[in-house]
Parts: sequence; C-alpha cells; structure tokens
Amino acid sequence: MKSHNSQAFDRQHVNGLLPVDAVADLIRAGAHLSLAGRPQALDKLPAGNWIAGTTPYVMAAEGSRTIGSDVLFVTDLSPYGDVSFACYGPDELERVSGDAPENGFALTVVPFGSTCHTRFANEASSYPAAFLRPAVGWIAGVDLNEAGAEALVYDGRTATAHRDHVVVANVAFPDDHMAQVEIVNLFAPDDAAVIRFEDTGFAPEWCEVAGERRKFYDVVVERDRTDGSLPLVGDFAGAHLNASIRTVDAEKGTVELYAPVFPGVDYSFAKPVADYAAAFREALAGRETDGLVMGCNCILNYLFGKLEGQSIGEIAGPVTFGEIAYQLLNQTLVMVRAV
Repeated sequence: MKSHNSQAFDRQHVNGLLPVDAVADLIRAGAHLSLAGRPQALDKLPAGNWIAGTTPYVMAAEGSRTIGSDVLFVTDLSPYGDVSFACYGPDELERVSGDAPENGFALTVVPFGSTCHTRFANEASSYPAAFLRPAVGWIAGVDLNEAGAEALVYDGRTATAHRDHVVVANVAFPDDHMAQVEIVNLFAPDDAAVIRFEDTGFAPEWCEVAGERRKFYDVVVERDRTDGSLPLVGDFAGAHLNASIRTVDAEKGTVELYAPVFPGVDYSFAKPVADYAAAFREALAGRETDGLVMGCNCILNYLFGKLEGQSIGEIAGPVTFGEIAYQLLNQTLVMVRAV
C-alpha cells in the first residue's frame, strides 16, 4: 500500500499543547478531539466531539514536562476520516474492538485502578476482534503529588467525567490508508532462568523457575528487583511485552504488578537500561513520523528514566499509567500512524 504523509489529509494535524480557551474554540467549531490534562482544565470544556483522560504529564518534541490546569494536550482526529465516539461500562468492553472500524482504529482511554482497567487488562487479548480491529490508547492517571486523586475519563458528547467507564474515538480511515501500530520497548530479557506463572493476574503468588515451584515474592527479592525499575518481559510469540512491578510487600510476602501475567508465557526480568532518553532517541531515529496520529509513553519510563525536560524525538503525546496496543502494556512507547 502506498504511504502518505499528513499533508495528504484535509487539513494540518494538531498534536500538541493548546490553551484551554483555544481547545474550547476547536470544540465549538466541530473538531473531533482526543485530549489529556488535569481535571480542572477538562471540567471547563463545553460538550462536543471529544474524549479525554486525566494526566498532568506529557512528552513533547522540546522535552517531557508536567503541565498545569491552563493547557491541554490536544490530538485533532478530524483530518483522518470519519470519527465517532463511544462510552462503555465494565460489562461492555468487548465492544471496544467489536465496534471499531474495519479500516482504522479505536482510540481508547481507560481510568487507572478501575474495574474497567482490571477487566480490559485480563480479557482484551481474548476478544474476538482484538487483533483484527486495533484498540490503541492509554490508561488515564493522576498527579502523583496529589494524595487521593482519582483517574478520570471524559465523554465529551455530554462533557461528563467517569471513574469506571472506557471512552473511545473510533477513527475510520479512507480506503487508501491503514493504521500502523508501533510499540517501542527498551527492555530485553536478561539471561537468568525463565519464569512461568500458574494463573492470570496482577498479583501472582506462585511461579515456576527451572522446574521448581516457588513463591514469586522470593524470586523478586533474590533477583534484587524490589525497586520496580525493571519490568518482567514476556515472550508473546516473539513480541516482548512488559508487566511492571507496582509494590513489593515484605510483611505479607506479596508482589503486585501494573499488568497481569498469563500462563503459558515465558517471562524474564529485564536487562538494565543505562540512559532511557538516549535509548529512545536511538530506537526512534529510523522510524517514520509522517502520518503520525497519536503517541503515548509510560509514566514509569518518565520517572525511572528521568525524562522530564528531555527530548526523545518528534513523538508527542500524554505520559500515561499504562499503554494500549491491542492489549494493556507497561513501560512502553506506543504510536499509531496512518499509512
């Protein structure tokens, strides 16, 4: 299929920070938008053609940063074709891919810590249309310095915030374009013994290492992985997908992850990455940005990689509490292009 750049579409693509008043003007003008920012900013917007999720962290070409309540990160979806919006509850998540366009993608935003987050993470890869009609997007989060803050998503059609729903912008491309989903994972498995798990879940108790059944907590402590900086890397038919460590409780002897592990998958801990920003720049250097619709990067990369103020290339988007590319991911950069 012939590749096109963004100028092949109807008008210039907006993918960056704008003042709240300018975003409101775009909404009133009928633009179809995906937004990210603080709830204090999102609460000021009129109803219209938009979805949103909360996060105060963004990556931009000039450097990643924390934003205030006077700006929002804006991705204008209008140039890319027909856009429609949906909002689903925890029992309707199969519709994320099921209702997605046959040619395009479902830009999906899920609130962190919700029932939708847990169910989508556990179930998404089993949905009948999951790998035929891609869901690409992110997990909404909070300001880590605000105790008790809740992640929210917004259905812009009614300008309503939701704690436990999923919002979706279905972007249907014209016939001469298609969605290309790209995952940038800095982490490779280490050379230690493979880890296998018995059950699907965010808090695995038991695992098998070199044929021996062991407490996963004991393996994490033995491998000195308690600080959470290095994820588990799963081998999904040759694709490396991460499950990052959230908490290690010495008193209870338990480990909680940011993404579930699955039986039948070989896992290893990741090798260290010395310089995240340099590694991202190297990984992105040869990639096309023409036709880039949206991108996002994980909050764990932002924190452990000390990315605040650092530029990693031309990719811009929200810094997120999980990434979506067909299923839930951790500690990755995800982007989708129209090609």
